[in-house]
Amino acid sequence: MLQVKKLTLTHKKDLRVILEDFGLVLNKGDKAVIIGEEGNGKSTLMKWIYDPTLIEDYVEASGVRITGNERLGYLPQEMSEKDKRKTVYEYFSENELLWNKTPKELSLIAGKFGMTNAFFYSDQEMGSLSGGEKVKAQLMRLLLQDVTVLLLDEPSNDIDIATLETLEKTINDWEGILLFISHDETLIEHTANMVIHIEQIARKTKARYTIARLPYRRYVEERLHKFNRQEQQALNDRREKRLRDEKYRRVTQSVQNALENCSRQAPSVGKNLKDKMHTVKSMARRFEKEDENMTEMPEQEEAIYFKLGDKSAHIPAGKTVIEYALSQLMTPDGERLLAKDIALKIRGAKKICIVGANGAGKSTLLRKIAKELLSRNDIQAEYMPQDYEDMLNLDMSPVDYLDSSGDKEERTKIRTYLGSLKYTGDEMDHPIRELSGGQKAKVLLLKMSLSGANVLVLDEPTRNFSPLSGPVIRKMLREFPGAIISISHDRKYIDEVCDQIYELNGEGLKLLDRK
Repeated sequence: MLQVKKLTLTHKKDLRVILEDFGLVLNKGDKAVIIGEEGNGKSTLMKWIYDPTLIEDYVEASGVRITGNERLGYLPQEMSEKDKRKTVYEYFSENELLWNKTPKELSLIAGKFGMTNAFFYSDQEMGSLSGGEKVKAQLMRLLLQDVTVLLLDEPSNDIDIATLETLEKTINDWEGILLFISHDETLIEHTANMVIHIEQIARKTKARYTIARLPYRRYVEERLHKFNRQEQQALNDRREKRLRDEKYRRVTQSVQNALENCSRQAPSVGKNLKDKMHTVKSMARRFEKEDENMTEMPEQEEAIYFKLGDKSAHIPAGKTVIEYALSQLMTPDGERLLAKDIALKIRGAKKICIVGANGAGKSTLLRKIAKELLSRNDIQAEYMPQDYEDMLNLDMSPVDYLDSSGDKEERTKIRTYLGSLKYTGDEMDHPIRELSGGQKAKVLLLKMSLSGANVLVLDEPTRNFSPLSGPVIRKMLREFPGAIISISHDRKYIDEVCDQIYELNGEGLKLLDRK
């Protein structure tokens, strides 16, 4: 059993309460997903559960963590710089259990993730692996360890669809306790039997959490039903209150007028009116008590929304967005051939997605495509890389990064937009490096919106958005009037947004049949 008692987490910089009086009990067989909007403290909670010292620099924590005889294994959202500098062999050989496994056992673990036994002994640096390969390596090392609790922070990031399906099976087959964070709605729907929902309501001034021992889709449906039912009851209560108050006002006014016009020669009538006014005032006190028990209007953390592109971003159907050819796609260091005879032609406002196995060279190809499109004068292209830090100045605040003129009116507009994306005033002025992955992604999306781009080049555009924001992000991208060239392993994004799917393999790009 893993237990948390009366945990309160407070951000040291702006004193914002992330979690308050949080309690949780996880037992063998629980597969719990933590959900919530970007910046709500999901990763912070998981770090604290694994090792409270991991958050000491930026969060004040009070509470009790009971692990008993459980042995915890943790997959962080971002690999440490220290681990990135290790070779794959060094990364695995640090774990003594590697030497207690037979070649057959190692092959079984490697085979689960589409790797060979030789991967464990590779002299390639961890930092040079693709995003998906890094996640695979971390998951493989966890499976080599004798742990009873798996804590996985975004295990679905960057892994290909085949590996996603393997991850689903790994989670479903895990017999111990499993706690994970993911933005992949399909993965959550297929695996989680418990939901931990962290919210920041009342303009991020109040922390709230919900724990439901329900599958994710049922939780979302019941949450919406409960919200709508409470909202309707609250509206009915308020409507009845208005009718009651209006009736009370008329009665009070009538008695008051009668008292004022009552003749002093009719004392018995005056006494009756005073008694009636006393009764009316008693009714007012009773109404006040009734109002204290009136159904409250429900609060929930609204998903973000803003329009991505306007009419000026429209691309005519006959416009050639790109006609790209590449005889050889090499790794960035030029040492390995990834694919050959690549050809891609896009006309009009098509939305395409490139899929393929991890390490196939998708991000390498997309960078080359982005470089060509960004140099064009006949289109306005914007690029969102997989690693946001390639595009962001981490020392700047979101407002400073997005401000191109220094004009007061523009800065006010930027703050308004950031507010609609659920940034607090403090977060608008924080250095970007202190923001969550999803908040950084919002900055880039807003930059694209403000730029007037009509072509978007996106590497895993939905990877850092919560499952509750996911439908909104997909709607924004689906309604974008320009063209989108993207990479994604998000199955809902592929189904709902993309017109054409291309698979990258050693022989080039192949257009897949959507049937």
